Amino acid sequence: MFPQYDFDKIKFGIDEATFEKAVGLYEGKKVTKFAEDFGGFSAVVIGTKPYQVYVSAHRLDEGNCNCYLGQNNTLCKHMVALAIMSVKRGAPITQEERKFISQPMCSGRLGELSEAELKQVKGVITAAMRYIKPYNGPSRIWFAYQSSLAEGCNRLSAIVSDLPVSVQTAGLMVELLLRLDRKLCSSGVDDSDGTVGGFMYETVSVLQEYVKLEPRCIKAFEKLCGKETCFGWEEPLVKVFDELRIKNTKDNRGKIC
Repeated sequence: MFPQYDFDKIKFGIDEATFEKAVGLYEGKKVTKFAEDFGGFSAVVIGTKPYQVYVSAHRLDEGNCNCYLGQNNTLCKHMVALAIMSVKRGAPITQEERKFISQPMCSGRLGELSEAELKQVKGVITAAMRYIKPYNGPSRIWFAYQSSLAEGCNRLSAIVSDLPVSVQTAGLMVELLLRLDRKLCSSGVDDSDGTVGGFMYETVSVLQEYVKLEPRCIKAFEKLCGKETCFGWEEPLVKVFDELRIKNTKDNRGKIC
């Protein structure tokens, strides 16, 4: 029996500190007596003492552990380490799997995506966007909902951070920001914790870095001129575009090219 979640689901669905501690337990051979058990997996995970741990094969946050956090219905590092074992079955964790990106960064790598790569990236963006969904449930699922928003933003952060710098990818990121803005404005997404908004501001900072590496990326910002957004995230990018347009007019250089 294998779980319905994969390694990415584990990594993107939790915070960095818990992920790193769980990886340490897994790589330190602390997950012992691993077994398939009643629709899930059980093990004894060695921490400050041996802990009895169970994780469902359906959801990694469905399970229990007799540590302090586990007894308070909190997903703990012991449960995550067991989830990793259920996926990896003792195999090494690769460097790519180990990499945890909690916010979008500029890759610093100039280049464009091929047509096939662009199509693939658009697909994974759409898949990540599904985690950023409307909130229409009872208060008892609030924390699970916030975890879903965080997972979506973590997945998007990894995508953005791997993009090469070009006018093409700048346009892709601008469109991503506009899609998120529509979700916040009219789709019932409750971002009162600022998870999605924080990701958007960080992505704006990445686009500002793009311009330093490839000034023509400014062309992608023209789409934002005259837009009314939820909280004005576009203003720094419009300001950069307007300043260059004014400079070009004064220098009589015509349009941005």
